[in-house]
Amino acid sequence: MSPGWPATLQYGAVTLRPLRYRDARAWRAVRRRNAAWLLPWDATVPPGGTERPATFRSLVGRMQRNARQGLGMAFAIEVDGRFAGQVTVNNIVRGSAQFASVGYWLDRDVAGRGVMPTAVALVIDHCFRSAGLHRIEVAIRPENSNSLRVVEKLGIREVGYAPRFLHIDGAWRDHRIYAITVEECPDGMLARLSQQSQE
Repeated sequence: MSPGWPATLQYGAVTLRPLRYRDARAWRAVRRRNAAWLLPWDATVPPGGTERPATFRSLVGRMQRNARQGLGMAFAIEVDGRFAGQVTVNNIVRGSAQFASVGYWLDRDVAGRGVMPTAVALVIDHCFRSAGLHRIEVAIRPENSNSLRVVEKLGIREVGYAPRFLHIDGAWRDHRIYAITVEECPDGMLARLSQQSQE
């Protein structure tokens, strides 16, 4: 199990908790309602790949296995008690790296209200303080202006560009790479977000 997992994180109207099997109906409803909005950013299986698109049950099962093995953490996002999206900590590497990547998606109905910057800040703070990680990376397609705004609001710096990095929406897509280390935010990401929103 990942250090610091399972966990529930909360700030204002935003709550993060482990994704669970009983989220199936709410998860499917949000994904269905947002299908066209999320499709350009969704991971897909490359040609020749053996992994098939997962059912929700198999998705949660895989994420729970990853958590047990210390490889990841999958958080459901709730806004005012209603399921609204997901933040996933992937590819946790221990040893000399102490590194992970973070991915996220959100219900369009609550977009633009500061939900995702708050959720990502909560998760990064948790990764640094409770999970003992040193560096968090976020990979974003250059065309994804909504996701780019999240890292900009959090003050996470761009560290590179990865051509044809991930198979997204049916093709290998370029990504901009953003990263932050624990030394860069000694007071925490949530504190940084609050400070920047007041400036």
